[in-house]
Amino acid sequence: MVGEPDILFERHGPLAAVILNRPKSLNSLTLEMIRDLMPILEAWEADESVEVVVIRGAGERAFCAGGDVRAVWEAGKAGDRLTQDFFREEYILNREIHRYPKPFLALIDGICMGGGVGLSVHGSHRIVGDRTLVAMPETAIGLFPDVGGSWFLPRLPGDTGRYLALTGARVKAADACYLGIATHYIPGDHDAAVIEALAEADYGDGDAYQVVDKILASLAQDPDGAPLSRHRVAIDKIFSADSIELILGGLELEGGDWAEEQLKILQSRSPTSMKISLEQLKRGAALDFDGCMTMEYRMSQACMAGHDFYEGIRAVLVDKDHNPRWKPDSLDAVTPEMVQTYFEPLGERDLIFTA
Repeated sequence: MVGEPDILFERHGPLAAVILNRPKSLNSLTLEMIRDLMPILEAWEADESVEVVVIRGAGERAFCAGGDVRAVWEAGKAGDRLTQDFFREEYILNREIHRYPKPFLALIDGICMGGGVGLSVHGSHRIVGDRTLVAMPETAIGLFPDVGGSWFLPRLPGDTGRYLALTGARVKAADACYLGIATHYIPGDHDAAVIEALAEADYGDGDAYQVVDKILASLAQDPDGAPLSRHRVAIDKIFSADSIELILGGLELEGGDWAEEQLKILQSRSPTSMKISLEQLKRGAALDFDGCMTMEYRMSQACMAGHDFYEGIRAVLVDKDHNPRWKPDSLDAVTPEMVQTYFEPLGERDLIFTA
């Protein structure tokens, strides 16, 4: 939308709305958008006339396809501090959403990946529709499932979180509801109907969450059966293994089209990304949210100082040859000592939450 800001803010009575407004870029999240959004959320938190906050994406293609990793890639090449600031401020925003004291609704229509998941999954209500496509594809670009992935992925049913993190599998509405990534499925072009109902509701002196729950329950439907459920037994058996090597071995033993497809996907991913991601989820299962974000910031800075993120972005977004040359290029070359370096404290640069 020419001439309009990349992020818009609206008020509809008791409802406050955020619109991610970069439809040509699939509403990818920039540092400037983060810096615009954070103080607005804080102001709405303190404003007693705001009962509920809604976030959605402009256009029909995407809620938010992720953070603007191309800009981070360019900054890293140039030695710019965006490689520090983007992750730090994005993770602080994720924490704000996780801790938000009012109903926070994400209308996840279209593509929702990476940073878009961070803007939605930590909110109280996540509404999906017919165009929804959710994924955490970071191992394909030499990164790891961040934006709170270490918090929510280990808490999904069984070992589905490990499966999503390592393969970058894309799930639609039914699977998003099945996994608990989404709280409601509303078919059709539902954004306007949801916003209108929430804006016109009588919140009185009652519990805003109860009002929102009642409205969404009146609009929501049960999605058709979740395709992922057909593979749950295999996923839990294979992805519960303690190492990437054992997971690959389990897929080989499983056989069949599904297992062969997952094996092929994993064999194309960054060996380093897979190993640090598995360790991340193991650690995240035992951490609180703040601990997860501190850990992820340390990991992000190690990735910025490494090779595979830059190579992954080159292969997927810049040259688009989809032929990344990972270093190291084999799992056995990624030692436990190398993995540990991604979790080391950063001293004065650490992201530590005190309140």
